[in-house]
Amino acid sequence: MGEDATVRPMSELSTARPTSYSRVSLGIMAHSSEANLLGNVHGGEIMKLADSTAGAVAHRHSGGPAVTAAMDEMTFLAPVHVGDIIKTYSQVNWAGRSSMEIGVRVEAQPWGNASDEPVHVASAYFVFVAIDEEGHPRPVPPLETETPGDVRRQREAEIRRAHRLARKTEIDRGREE
Repeated sequence: MGEDATVRPMSELSTARPTSYSRVSLGIMAHSSEANLLGNVHGGEIMKLADSTAGAVAHRHSGGPAVTAAMDEMTFLAPVHVGDIIKTYSQVNWAGRSSMEIGVRVEAQPWGNASDEPVHVASAYFVFVAIDEEGHPRPVPPLETETPGDVRRQREAEIRRAHRLARKTEIDRGREE
């Protein structure tokens, strides 16, 4: 792996990282090659951008490579049109031993009118796992919340995690019968 993908020493990972440490925002202009027959940007294109943004956050927080383990939820709230400027805003909501939940907010704004307020078009929650050089899970730093919003996001992430684990347990139990 290149130098940018090198895993940081464990001593650097034992200290909690604040939510602001790894926040990332990305932006693109929607092109016709990303559109469906209605002239709206494909949901998959929005998912790809959200996953890329979440991946950058996971890499920053974990101090090295991290891979998408699950997309817990993606909600589309409004269409994105060709020519819109799409911006993503992302941060770690929760960190465990080797996994992290990353939240992503997606906004769109018509490219020709900077005075229009951006529209919240989608939200997503991804689970990433930090990996070492052999592709095995590795520890991530604890998360330090900084604002009441961070505390709320962490609590909600813990609820989503509990639901994921309960769902997995029920599915596994049903397969054993």
